[in-house]
Amino acid sequence: MGSTDYVIRVCDDPAALPQAPWDALLARQSAPTPFMRHAYLQALHASGSAVPATGWAPRFLTLWQRGGPTETLAAACPLYLKAHSYGEYVFDWAWADAYARHGLAYYPKAVVAVPFTPVPGSRLLATDAAARRALVEALLQHVRAQGASSLHLLFGAADDLAACTAAGLMPRETVQFHWTNRGWRDFDDFLASLSQDKRKKIRQERRKVAEAGVRFRWARGHDIREADWDFFYRCYTRTYLEHGNAPYLTREFFAQLAAAEPEPWLLFVAEREGRPIASSLIAVHDRFTLGYRQNGSETAPAADADPPAVAYGRYWGALERVDCLHFEACYHQPLQWCIAHGIDRFEGGAQGEHKLARALLPVSTRSAHWVAHPGFADAIARFLQREADGVAGYLDELAARSPLRRA
Repeated sequence: MGSTDYVIRVCDDPAALPQAPWDALLARQSAPTPFMRHAYLQALHASGSAVPATGWAPRFLTLWQRGGPTETLAAACPLYLKAHSYGEYVFDWAWADAYARHGLAYYPKAVVAVPFTPVPGSRLLATDAAARRALVEALLQHVRAQGASSLHLLFGAADDLAACTAAGLMPRETVQFHWTNRGWRDFDDFLASLSQDKRKKIRQERRKVAEAGVRFRWARGHDIREADWDFFYRCYTRTYLEHGNAPYLTREFFAQLAAAEPEPWLLFVAEREGRPIASSLIAVHDRFTLGYRQNGSETAPAADADPPAVAYGRYWGALERVDCLHFEACYHQPLQWCIAHGIDRFEGGAQGEHKLARALLPVSTRSAHWVAHPGFADAIARFLQREADGVAGYLDELAARSPLRRA
């Protein structure tokens, strides 16, 4: 079944897309996340965070199937034309540099991704495999028509990558660090599963923070006050400015999320002597987030319908320096919360071998790439094969350094 069986529409403003069909289609996918929900993508646009002025020009692609007088959303994805490679976390700067050295334009390029969000999950929303294949075909046709140098699908799910590979896109692997809950009763039970040196190190880190007089509180969803959001944003911007960069996300972005869809957000605030000094923001995808509610109260689905509960480490910042505070705010407090609330997995975001010492273990994340120029496509394909061999060796090396106690 080709894309000609569908009505194809391209949208340059997520607000013009119907929210309910988009979110319903997302819920049917193998790996839905809060970051692909309509409210999140719309907030990125409406807040001025991911717009043409910042180098992210939306070209959301939708495939509609006619059934009598009505149309059904059969497939959809967030597509952006990019004027740079910032905010993607799958690095192709060397490719752009090679184009420039040969007098060719690498930008604009096309990206299927959630801006500024290196979280693996479904990118090609589709009713079935045939619709997903048709969506990839429509993407390639549109990208060619736009004169883009290339198409990149970032941090996709397995079925996304299968459809892309079948269409001739080149696969690429990167490494992230994720924590998996093995049914620990509490944080001490978790520590007991680690090797002695890692267990001792974490206890020392937590002791330093506690002895500095730092205490933590957390709030979720509607319980996060506007003053908490304001303080968090001060911390968030401080982190970027300390590294010499402007923050990607505006304060209005978080205001819109708090108003439209606050449930996924979990905020940890570090306080000392009654004043806040640091914060970290987590997103959570669980039954509460998915909205199993009736008459204002949560209603659990059947046991076999329970979705995997996943937490995602996103942003952090501090206004005062305390030794080991970063580890406490970004790992120890969230993992303690995850254990207490039955969360199955905690994803630590892009890169960072230091996460391994906190039992976030290496996993492979995947993207897919199409390059219009035949010569560069061939060179990049050879590079990606060499890189894949290196990633495989790196994963083996990391696995040998597991912090978990050996049986």
